[in-house]
Amino acid sequence: MGHRLTRIYTRTGDEGTTGLADGSRLRKDAVRIELLGDLDELNSHLGMLLTYALPAELGNCFTELQQLLFDLGGDLSIPGRTSISASHVDWLEKWLDHYNDALPPLKEFILPGGNAAAAQGHLARSICRRAERRAVALSQSEDPGLNTLAFLNRLSDFLFVVCRVLARMNGKDEVFWQVSRTPPLVPPH
Repeated sequence: MGHRLTRIYTRTGDEGTTGLADGSRLRKDAVRIELLGDLDELNSHLGMLLTYALPAELGNCFTELQQLLFDLGGDLSIPGRTSISASHVDWLEKWLDHYNDALPPLKEFILPGGNAAAAQGHLARSICRRAERRAVALSQSEDPGLNTLAFLNRLSDFLFVVCRVLARMNGKDEVFWQVSRTPPLVPPH
């Protein structure tokens, strides 16, 4: 980074635009800026996940994912720059397989929850899916980066599997959707 911010407010966004690193300005509701916001939100939720007692290797994965999301945000801030490579997608696939291989096969859909860490993970996963949709929207008019779509798709898959792992921590189990269920009794009058 060429220089650090010495002042947090600049007033340059007061009219509803924001600047990219190349000096160009976009409306704050432009798809590229919305995608940057989704990545920032996702990164924040991964930071929340890191506050839970996690296995060290999973914590290390989340920390690296935060770094990669920052790299991807940089790519989107500097049109034409590409930091996310096919090797990052492969890295995610290896971790995804590592965690998924230890889980029983799915027979039903999973409800978000199970415990606080798994619920936080599901929030991150759903934000990742939103970011992926936003990247697809961006790809209709401009290039979001060579591996952006594959990376976000794999990341949401990884987060889904990790949520299953987190829900099973401490002897708990996942919460499964029940096709046939009896609704709770109505409260007494």
